[in-house]
Amino acid sequence: MDYREIYNQWCTDPYFDEDTKAELAQIRGNGTEIEDRFYRQLEFGTGGLRGVIGAGTNRMNIYTVRQATQGLANYIISQNGQEKGVAIAYDSRIMSPEFAREAALCLNANGIRTYLFESLRPTPELSFAVRKLACIAGIVITASHNPREYNGYKVYWEDGAQITPPHDKNILAEVAKVTSFSQVRTMEEETAKEAGLFRIIGAEVDDSYMEELKKQSIHPEVIREMAKDIRIVYTPLHGTGNLPVRRVLKELGFEQVHVVKEQELPDGTFPTVAYPNPESPKAFELALNLAKKIDADIVLATDPDADRLGVYCKDTKTGEYVSFTGNMSGMLIADYILRERTAAGTMPENPALVETIVTTDMAKAVAAAYGVKLIEVLTGFKYIGEQIKLFEEQQTYHYVFGLEESYGCLAGTYARDKDACVAVMMLCEVASWYKKQGKTLWDAMTELYEKYGYYKEGLETKTLKGIDGAAQIKGLMREARENPPKRLGAFEVLAVRDYKEDTRRDLRTGEVTETGLPSSNVLYYELSDNAWCCIRPSGTEPKIKYYFGVKGSSLSDAEEKLEGLKRALLES
Repeated sequence: MDYREIYNQWCTDPYFDEDTKAELAQIRGNGTEIEDRFYRQLEFGTGGLRGVIGAGTNRMNIYTVRQATQGLANYIISQNGQEKGVAIAYDSRIMSPEFAREAALCLNANGIRTYLFESLRPTPELSFAVRKLACIAGIVITASHNPREYNGYKVYWEDGAQITPPHDKNILAEVAKVTSFSQVRTMEEETAKEAGLFRIIGAEVDDSYMEELKKQSIHPEVIREMAKDIRIVYTPLHGTGNLPVRRVLKELGFEQVHVVKEQELPDGTFPTVAYPNPESPKAFELALNLAKKIDADIVLATDPDADRLGVYCKDTKTGEYVSFTGNMSGMLIADYILRERTAAGTMPENPALVETIVTTDMAKAVAAAYGVKLIEVLTGFKYIGEQIKLFEEQQTYHYVFGLEESYGCLAGTYARDKDACVAVMMLCEVASWYKKQGKTLWDAMTELYEKYGYYKEGLETKTLKGIDGAAQIKGLMREARENPPKRLGAFEVLAVRDYKEDTRRDLRTGEVTETGLPSSNVLYYELSDNAWCCIRPSGTEPKIKYYFGVKGSSLSDAEEKLEGLKRALLES
């Protein structure tokens, strides 16, 4: 059937509820909108689903959620995982509770036990719960930091990380086999409860999660000493972070925690921000207003599912609040952990720091300074989580810290996904440690630059929506792959890594070697003068992403080099 026939089926088939039909009736005659909603099935990628909420095959709704869940259920049954069960969490977004419930009941109808959180929870707590409850898999309903009209569905496997090979491809294949809604099972909630398949979880998992967070503190005595002096402003941006973040800070002893009232309560319409992304300066407007009133030392924002952390810190020399990228805040935590564990003699044998290929090269310098193994993985925190599992299975390294440029990091191995709750906790401890010495986090960052080099990174994206946009993204990647540039502005291209083909080609010698990482549609250019850039299509949005980084002799030199590289990259 073409998209118009599928649209008509949704409008008339008794399987679909009346609200869905009423929504679709409103777009009758709007060919462009009908095409966009029905030209494809919402893609179940290697991490799950993400899309605009609404009626249609290319939208997030209870029917596409059920369809994806049926595929997951089929795979779990093939792995004999029914008895282990599936943990399910959801965030504050529109329809998140409904999607979580529908996923649970679909699994229940397939004989699979589910553990559904009683109310919204952070994504990292779901990662923790999968292992705590010994589940075969986990689901979290969230669209992370996307705009309010989006929602999503992420799948985790029994190690607590988002699905990686071979499970991602295998689940993808099972989801693709569910081509008709007649293949999808569901059942009534009361029936599922009576059968012992539908279970609600809450405080017992929260308490265990909180204890694991607090174990990551290195100097609790410094927190207690500075508890009254360090002034913290925090906003959960209407998401899941409010209760766990405030709880962990309180239990560690911080006394000056000021929450942005207008953004405190969960609200999927995100009334105070158009884009609930802690990477966006606009998301910080209310928090910075509060920070200036109380003369805060540190200003923090977590995204709706509390796995990403944005940071501002006061520069006492100028009196202004300075924005920190995810690379900067991640390196402050990394350097603190490596330095203080080394000094205290608590560094494990064979320690490892894990980062993605598009994260700052400063991590290499910091790891080398403390004799810590630096391991690079593909973009996506699931690959960092996978390394923790491999370390344990192969008894090679001990994970110490992991970070990615997109404002995510993890201290400890209690979870296998990035955790903004532990990032808040650690950064507040770092801020306390430096304030005891009369320094701010900006002073600390400046010291890192002076010690390791002035590393600076950037990210640019092109959004190309719809059928034509998808074709343009493929074309851009094909052109970059077939005709790589020899120079990008002031930088010579020294080598090209093609992770799709698993090749690294040295452009000076012609030598070709393997990348050593799984196949992925990613191109990485090694450039002269310690610079680099990387191109890849987004796995969750209709975008192509350009990452780039430089090393300068000063902040102004690094900024100038970065701007030149950005211009050359976008014009290439």
